[in-house]
Order: sequence, then structure tokens, then C-alpha cells
Amino acid sequence: MNLKVTLTKKCKMSKVKIIAEAGVNHNGSFSNIIQMIDIASEAGADFIKFQTFKAKNLVSSFALKAEYQRKNTSENKHQYSMLKKLEIPEKWYGKIISHCLDKGIEFLSSVFDKESVDLLLKHGLTTFKIPSGEITNKPLLKYVAKKGQKIILSTGMCDISEIKKALGVIYSEKFKSENIILLHCNTEYPTKNSEVNLLAINHIKDEFKVPVGYSDHTLGNEAAIAAVALGSQIIEKHFTLNRNSLGPDHKASLSPKELSVFILSIRNATECLSGDGIKKPTPSELKNKEVVRKSLFYKKKLSKGHILQETDFISLRPEIGISPMEIDSLNNRILKVDVNKNQLTKFSDLK
Repeated sequence: MNLKVTLTKKCKMSKVKIIAEAGVNHNGSFSNIIQMIDIASEAGADFIKFQTFKAKNLVSSFALKAEYQRKNTSENKHQYSMLKKLEIPEKWYGKIISHCLDKGIEFLSSVFDKESVDLLLKHGLTTFKIPSGEITNKPLLKYVAKKGQKIILSTGMCDISEIKKALGVIYSEKFKSENIILLHCNTEYPTKNSEVNLLAINHIKDEFKVPVGYSDHTLGNEAAIAAVALGSQIIEKHFTLNRNSLGPDHKASLSPKELSVFILSIRNATECLSGDGIKKPTPSELKNKEVVRKSLFYKKKLSKGHILQETDFISLRPEIGISPMEIDSLNNRILKVDVNKNQLTKFSDLK
């Protein structure tokens, strides 16, 4: 699985990797999963991500739903019954991953327990997504780190000290920092723009010196585009087949059409950030210089022998003669010839 996301020495931005987050929006339906893979592939995503878990290993029987989950699911107030319906059966994984290969999109999944890690390893995964809720799960962090595969670690609900502790656990297993990517994230669905705090991306980069991405739970595209401008190398965004479906994440997810627009926006933003970072005219605009820049012309009719002053000149398009930036060098020069109003100034006219 190719997750190489680095900047070149000339600061050219590599292609931003886009994770189309299906999550649990398949609602436990195999046909929905296949349809979501097709949509993510057609939209141009690099990865489609699901969630691999066993409800029994994830929540206690009395764990309450988050507020956004209560709003978007049935009346039952506990997580277990909701999550049990959203498990992906083990027997489906081979077909799911095979379909991803057929569609040219890479399969990715969040892990929540050791059993899920082993299941994904069995199917050849080389990158593991550890979601925000598991960043304090030391046994899971150690277990994933020991496998030596790449890790994408979400940091929702964290302060910098908690990220540091999690990385300490991972690195204690001789895990190489070059194989980890940290995702800035806010876990509220949807996230208010005022609470996105994108500048935390810089804080994370500066503190840990590893690649950083952004898991976007806002309703629009703007936060993700801004995250790319701040150097995010992975962007993750939820999508759904139908935002009106019953389920915890549908309301904060993109429709299929919106996903295509979102990915195009990220691609365009990345292209705008390409280049060597040196301020200079691009080849396409060089032709505009003569047309829109100005040259010095004589403001009025003047006779041979006239001693020139700044008030004798006017700056007019096009740029075919002496630049107005050179006007000081013309003061007190003497005309060798008679000149007319709006005639182009030439050094050959002057003593």
C-alpha cells in the first residue's frame, strides 16, 4: 500500500492522498459496500476506508451513545446494539478487497481491537488506521506497532501531551517515525468551522516532525482545502449513499456528487500549491509584460536643447521603451532633437 507522502527538496507538493471514508455508512449491507467502492473510485479517491471491529471487543453493554449518534440513530441509547448491526462479517473481506483492486482504489480500515488487526493482516494490509478513540488504548497501540506496518493515527480529542504519550508507546516497539502519519481531527459530527483549529496542524508538525494530514468532519470543503495549504498530505472525508439514511454518521457525510466535487477541489488546491516556491513570472504571463507595463513618453512637444525634468514625461502602455523606473536618470538630460507629444522616449534622443 503506497502511503509515501513527502515534500521534495524544492518544496513541490506531492499528490495529496484522499481517503474516502465509508466508515459504517454501509449500514451492514454488502451491496452498499460494493456501491460505495464504485463511487469512491469514480470520484478519484486514492483509498476507501471502512471500520473493522467486533462490537463485543469495542463497547461495554452499558456504553451510551454520543449525542450526535443519538440524534441520527434509533431510540436505543446504548452503543452496542447500534455497532453490532454495523460490523462487516469476516467472510466479506476477501470480496471487498478484490473489488477494490478491480476498481483501482486501495482498501483501508480503522482497527479497534487486536482481533481486527489480525484479520486485516491476514488479508495483506500494510497500513493500519488507528482512530481517535483508540489513541489512549495502550495495548492496541503496542500490538499494531509490533506488526511493523504503516500507521495513520487520528488525534481527535487530544492535546499535544496525549499524542506524545501515544507516540512514545508506538516508538517503544522500535517503530520507525517515517512510517507514521498523524491526522489532525475534531470528532464532533459535524464540526463547526469555529472549532476546526487548523493551525494545530502546524503545532503537530513542529512538535513531532512527521507527516501530518487532516480528517475532516465539517459540512463543507473549505477546511480540507485550507488544510492542504497548511501542508496536510492526507485528507480524509466521510461520504454516504444517502444522507437521510438512519445511522450515526450519514448526516455529516458527503453525497456521492459532493464527494466528486470535494476531491476535484483538493486536486485543484494541490496543483495551485505546486511549483518551486521562488517568486518569478511563469511562462504563461511573460507575454503580458509588454502589454500591461508602461514606458516613458514625452508629455508635450519639446524643442532641441531642452533640459528635461520629470514633469516632461508621462507613463503609458506598452512596455517598449524606457521603464518609468528609470525616470530619475533622465532628469537634467538635454534633448538632441525636437520631440512631439506622446512620442516614445529613447536614450538616443538625449545627450
